[in-house]
Amino acid sequence: MPLSPTDPRVAPSPTKNGRVNRTALALALCAATTLGACHHRDKHVAGPPARADWHRVVTEADRERLRTWHTSWVAAIAKARAAGKGPQIDALAALFDPDRAMPDGALPPPGHYHCRVYKVGADGPAMQDFTAYPVADCVIEAEGEVSSLYQIAGKQRPVGLLFDDSPSRAVFLGTLVLGDETKPMVYGQDTQRDLAGFVDRIGPRRWRVALPSPRFESLLDVVELTPAEASK
Repeated sequence: MPLSPTDPRVAPSPTKNGRVNRTALALALCAATTLGACHHRDKHVAGPPARADWHRVVTEADRERLRTWHTSWVAAIAKARAAGKGPQIDALAALFDPDRAMPDGALPPPGHYHCRVYKVGADGPAMQDFTAYPVADCVIEAEGEVSSLYQIAGKQRPVGLLFDDSPSRAVFLGTLVLGDETKPMVYGQDTQRDLAGFVDRIGPRRWRVALPSPRFESLLDVVELTPAEASK
């Protein structure tokens, strides 16, 4: 029987400062999948004992989204350009180049980051073909063999885990937190909230999380990540 999203074993609870409890986050994603190796090593860190394999975690719907990522990306950029958003795309050429990725360092190290979400290609008649959300604070923390990523503020906040896949690419699996919600949904429980994407390093201290075919508003979401201390 699947665990309820309100079960304390899988439902992440907010900390006093409003952030999502990262240990509960890791357990929430693991509980919703076949990754039986996830366990509670101590009261602060949760994660699988061996190298985590995202193939054992991803849902079939998200597996398809990842398989067709390039098609989705090209379609999103083409739609934005057709709507006259070419200058915005060109101004961030490295960010929106689907083939740009440094040969190593795909996993961002733990720390505080500035993140900015870009939505490209309208998915619906009332949506914009290019939207740049304000810069927000994000945190990446070690969770054993994976890392957690969560955005602290914003109307739509990606929350999930980063899986090592290759030196040049990592995989993000998680869910979307909306509005004033403080508990992310269990991954795999609601396809409308599930997120899946690839993580690339596109500069010396610059990463992106590309989320093809998200369920809200756009054909492609790109989250730009830069270390917070770099801007000080």
